[in-house]
Amino acid sequence: MDASREKAPSPQETFVQMAQAAGLRGRVLVTLGLLVLARFGTFIPVPGIDRFRFAEDFKNNPAFGVLDIFSGGLSTLGIFALGIIPYINASIIIQLLTTALPGLEKLQKEEGEAGRRKISQITRYVAVGWGFVQSLGFALYINNQTDSTGAAKYLLPGHVPGIFFIVSTAMALTAGAMFVMWISELITEKGIGNGASLLIFLNIVAVLPKSFADTFSLAQSDSSILTPTIALLAVFILMTVGIVFVQEGTRRIPIISARRQVGRRIQRERTSYLPLRLNQGGVMPIIFASSVLILPGALASFIATSGANSQVVQVVTGIKDFLSPNGNGYVPFYLILIVFFSYFYSSLVVNPIDMAQNLKKMGASIPGVRPGVATSKYIEGILTRLTLLGAIFLGVVATVPTAIEGALNVSTFRGFGATSLLILVSVAIDTAKQIQTLVISQRYEGMIGKE
Repeated sequence: MDASREKAPSPQETFVQMAQAAGLRGRVLVTLGLLVLARFGTFIPVPGIDRFRFAEDFKNNPAFGVLDIFSGGLSTLGIFALGIIPYINASIIIQLLTTALPGLEKLQKEEGEAGRRKISQITRYVAVGWGFVQSLGFALYINNQTDSTGAAKYLLPGHVPGIFFIVSTAMALTAGAMFVMWISELITEKGIGNGASLLIFLNIVAVLPKSFADTFSLAQSDSSILTPTIALLAVFILMTVGIVFVQEGTRRIPIISARRQVGRRIQRERTSYLPLRLNQGGVMPIIFASSVLILPGALASFIATSGANSQVVQVVTGIKDFLSPNGNGYVPFYLILIVFFSYFYSSLVVNPIDMAQNLKKMGASIPGVRPGVATSKYIEGILTRLTLLGAIFLGVVATVPTAIEGALNVSTFRGFGATSLLILVSVAIDTAKQIQTLVISQRYEGMIGKE
């Protein structure tokens, strides 16, 4: 198919390349196959647990609903119940330590690809440890729950609580989480898109049919809920438009390249642009903020049921209630974490000092700004303002629709809110861009082959 080199691939060309180009088709099939495998693992039950009773007891818990969306299998108590959460938490820990420990910072900035591989390996080790801690806490929680008769509440007949159940359950959940981590990295390496983001995308999409079915049934049984439901859907549509606008928004800084002599020819000054995205971190700040905010409540629940001192239980229960989605501290802490991770990710993605040095090496400069330190400060100032605007928008998207949902008293989308919508749209945009990049690379390979 003939196509202009500068023209973005059309939908028709994209689908044709996905069907005909062996490399792109292979990536698509690998991605789809691994996503199906990850979803299938959530329905393989952990031995000895009455998962239906567990899901019934926690289906109306807002914190559990949010955690279930990110994990993808907590309500079903499959071997992939923890999902990608341990890996995400490990990534948060390592990236925070990278800014604090000189050794890790040196690996990231000075060791190149070898250093990044070393950091990835350390992240995997931390994910294994953190996954075991989460799995052990989860197993202890299941083991210690009893009903009114004193029998194990969530264990099937023939299974008894004890050390064997705790160890076997913790090992099964840890192994499942590590398998999901392997799937995530394999998608990123050999598939299309970011593996962790796509797995969370899949978990969110999986709950949509049930949410829409519950909403439709509720509207049929109670006509008074129809208008609030339509209003909420309209808010979601407006937020989708806003998310696309912000995700695609960039600040273009003009750059002038100096005259250069190549052989006998003198190249004139050329004007180009340095694009800075409004939301540098993409979907990751909201994912990390949600994961961190869920963690204290989950740990508090495990401690409260582990037979600890009554005063300790009272304190951790208060923390859990304070940071729950219905608590007074949820929104403020959520906004603070979103702003923090937005700036944190922005500092990882864009380094103003490196950009200024690269511009100086290329003989390019920003009009009216001296090369070197002045350029880096100029870029840093613009980046700070852009990141603040992006963080404010993320905070609005994450909190306003949820408040409207509560005001309209529409609870069928509980767990699926603006945060989930932001992840869906952001991951879809990023994946579509990577597909376009692969299609363009296939286009160039075709041109080279013709020559």
